[in-house]
Amino acid sequence: MPDDQHRMTVDDDVEIPAPADGEVWAVGAVILHGNGHAFAQKRSPARRLFPDCWGIVGGHVEPGETLLDALAREVEEETGWRLRRVRRLLGISTWTGDDGGGTRHEADYLVEVDGDLGRPALEWSKHTAYDWFGPDDLSRLMENRAPGDRLIHDVVAKALQERPDPA
Repeated sequence: MPDDQHRMTVDDDVEIPAPADGEVWAVGAVILHGNGHAFAQKRSPARRLFPDCWGIVGGHVEPGETLLDALAREVEEETGWRLRRVRRLLGISTWTGDDGGGTRHEADYLVEVDGDLGRPALEWSKHTAYDWFGPDDLSRLMENRAPGDRLIHDVVAKALQERPDPA
């Protein structure tokens, strides 16, 4: 069971979709620091999807993985942190990238992690920088994004607005 395997908890009211056969899914994790800022990393200019753009931690769900498995794997691969708690579903979106990969469904979650939040272990071949974003600098999340491409901005803004009390 993923919860035991990764020693994570999932709040009772969190929706975890089960992908249908043939659907391509991605997951995203908005990680908040105790100071109320959200973690984002800048994708390398060489990336096929969203080059040189700020993004949240996440990626594609691999065949045979559940969304929770993928979420835990992506958090650890991209930051070195361990997923501790899934607090809430921030939203499900459907989008098509310019990489020929077709339509994707994405579930983005507000999560808590274990690890040194001041020292993420980025995948430097895929990312060039990281930062913590508060309500006053969310506009930076729009850097190098196409007009109307507000998914990352809006999901981070929602996480900051609906920030739960720490438990």
